Amino acid sequence: MGYLDRSDNTENIHRTPSLNEGVFQANHMTDRRNFLKQGSLLIAGSALAPRFASAFPGNAPLGSFGLQLYTLRDVLPKDPKGILKQVSTMGYTQLESFEGDRGMFWGLGNKGFKKYVGDLGMTTISSHCDCTPGAFDKKAAEAGEIGMKYLINAWIGPQKTLDDYKRRAEEFNVAGATCRKNGIRFAYHNHGYTFTKQDGQYPIDILIKYSDPSLVDFEMDIYWVVVAGENPEAWLKKYPNRFRLCHVKDRRKGADPKDEDASVNVGTGSLDWSRILGTAKAEGMRYYILEQERYDGTTPIECASVGGTYLKKLTI
Repeated sequence: MGYLDRSDNTENIHRTPSLNEGVFQANHMTDRRNFLKQGSLLIAGSALAPRFASAFPGNAPLGSFGLQLYTLRDVLPKDPKGILKQVSTMGYTQLESFEGDRGMFWGLGNKGFKKYVGDLGMTTISSHCDCTPGAFDKKAAEAGEIGMKYLINAWIGPQKTLDDYKRRAEEFNVAGATCRKNGIRFAYHNHGYTFTKQDGQYPIDILIKYSDPSLVDFEMDIYWVVVAGENPEAWLKKYPNRFRLCHVKDRRKGADPKDEDASVNVGTGSLDWSRILGTAKAEGMRYYILEQERYDGTTPIECASVGGTYLKKLTI
């Protein structure tokens, strides 16, 4: 029976409560307010948890990660199948290809490439390629046919004017529309020049502003953001959900700020990957792709192996 369901004694509903009853009711209301307040805080906290996760690195394993095959550019063309088989033992479950002399499918064709890497337990997420209109249509169709996620423009070069960057963004939109027709996405991969001010503005701001987010994503090469003297976490937070892929490329400790060629084995350099990738995940990052450009006293295969071992153990 409810408190107000007292038809046998309705006069008690309106009577003045005794001192003890008043104390009980006051305590009850205080407890209820505290409960509701704490519940609201818990709900708000759970909603904000992803954003605060980066402030406390080491919460969870990184999970799936990939390898940009450019890391193996000196050995891959000689024996694509043999090199890919070695890669499959290093913890990589995803691949990002690039367009070498034998094309982005390394002489195996799109379906042959998919089957071979699939049998090794890997998937091809993306590829860097020449995105010039014309041939690009065929590349997008082949990528879509095998379930790839992205085709990526890896280089536009420093532009003479800011208006030139606006035109590049318009070209990205055209490429993005071509990709969308084939069930995939288009992205642009940065170098240092897009994070270096030109005429008082950052080119990356222009490229993001004038590109359609429904058609164009971005792949942040974290190394090049750092080389440009910028904070990758700040840019990830500035443009949530625009950077969907990233290159995990480490930088030698103590490197001269002007030294652009200071790539080292991932996990041995100066970048705090647990923190950076934690922020990246909170801001919408989906794919983490190791890349290395320099091999001091070692080999490309050894570099890929060291990086894979590090990322398998990384928590963010």
